Amino acid sequence: MAQSINFDGSSSISNVGGSTSLTPAPVKSVLQKSYLGSSDYTFAQQYLPDLYEKEFEKYGNRSVASFLRMVSAELPCSSDLIKWSEQGRLHILATGTVTDGNTLAVTAHKFRNGQTIIIKKTDGTGPTLHAIVTDASAADAVDVACLNLATLVAVGGFSASDAVSMFVYGSEFKKGTNGMDGSYDADFAAKENNPIILKEKYEVSGSELAHIGWVEVTTENGASGYLWYLKSEHESRLRFEDYMELAMVEGVPAASGSAAASAGFKGTKGLFYEVENNGNVTSGTIDARLDLEDIAKVLDKEGAIQENVMFVNRGTGFDIDKVLAAQNNFGSSGASYGLFDNDEDMALNLGFSGFRIGYDFYKSDWKYLNDASTRGNIGGVDGIIVPAGTMTVYDQVLGQNAQRPFLHVRYRQSASEDRKYKNWVTGSAGSAGMSSDLDAMQVHFLSERCLVTMGANNFILMQ
Repeated sequence: MAQSINFDGSSSISNVGGSTSLTPAPVKSVLQKSYLGSSDYTFAQQYLPDLYEKEFEKYGNRSVASFLRMVSAELPCSSDLIKWSEQGRLHILATGTVTDGNTLAVTAHKFRNGQTIIIKKTDGTGPTLHAIVTDASAADAVDVACLNLATLVAVGGFSASDAVSMFVYGSEFKKGTNGMDGSYDADFAAKENNPIILKEKYEVSGSELAHIGWVEVTTENGASGYLWYLKSEHESRLRFEDYMELAMVEGVPAASGSAAASAGFKGTKGLFYEVENNGNVTSGTIDARLDLEDIAKVLDKEGAIQENVMFVNRGTGFDIDKVLAAQNNFGSSGASYGLFDNDEDMALNLGFSGFRIGYDFYKSDWKYLNDASTRGNIGGVDGIIVPAGTMTVYDQVLGQNAQRPFLHVRYRQSASEDRKYKNWVTGSAGSAGMSSDLDAMQVHFLSERCLVTMGANNFILMQ
């Protein structure tokens, strides 16, 4: 019970704010029975609140779709399966073990008689030996004649069972001998991915469409507009557009024997999956210049694309800024105005948008990795390094080599059907046009697409 003041001059104890029924006043008079003390307020009660027409955007721009718009292209396709070929390495590289003084065990090797090879232990220790292939007829072994020692396991050489790496650097033949046996076919990798169908739907009943009410909202491009019953449709559209990108980034194929595969689903190979399985993966944090140098060394071994973009979460972005700032001699104890082109009258810039260390890197925060409702909550990915530019691939539809961006989306399209981004309205209410006897309006969204990640060896996933 609470103390209540009766505005007729007396006082009493009553259930103000509780379950006491309210009696609307016929005029705007200050009476006890029309006093609204309950927090359970609805529009059916006497006095309406002072309503703000514009929603307060407490989460800012909630969309996390932006990554593929910046780094990819979109191309149509008309098939259930996208296939392409990627060039292999030009030179022959293999790994194996030393069997004895003259033999190397190399599974499914491509060496031929007369080729000269360099042999080194895979851990980088020990000698570097040169040898000539003398017998490459066996499928999983080659005989060699060492150019440095009497045998591979002689004093100063290897030991039997040592794991070694080797590559061809030329050939040598005696006078008056036949030419090279056999030939070496160009190495390539056949790649494929399949599009998936994404769907979303928004529904509002015919009765709710009769309400009159408006809320001012801000659209994705920053423009203002008034919506009421389409407010949820507006958000459904934004959510679906996010899904069109996130499915391309996070998608995985249905593994053989999985419940999804047994149910007839295929899945799709998203960006993270492709890079994790066919590209490069880092672990730990970037806290020293050496970590940035290691990234450059990885790129040296792959396509060596000069310009690369780093899309990272906030923590990794700060780590990189600290490492770069520490390269300044004054960075450990203060801020150098000269280095940052700052002066005492302006805000000090403690961040970097790019740097060069063997290659050019441009750093950008990726909202998806920071958002509390997506990867910013569960973690697992700190960023990804994406090469800029295009690569040459053999297009099996065109039947010739073609230049393609490293990342591009393929969407399903034919002469009569465009499934890049479809939406349509059904039902008997609103603008549905009496297409069914459903007393509601339904807005449907659909897209059929997949992501093509070409040259995944040029990408680096940061975990």
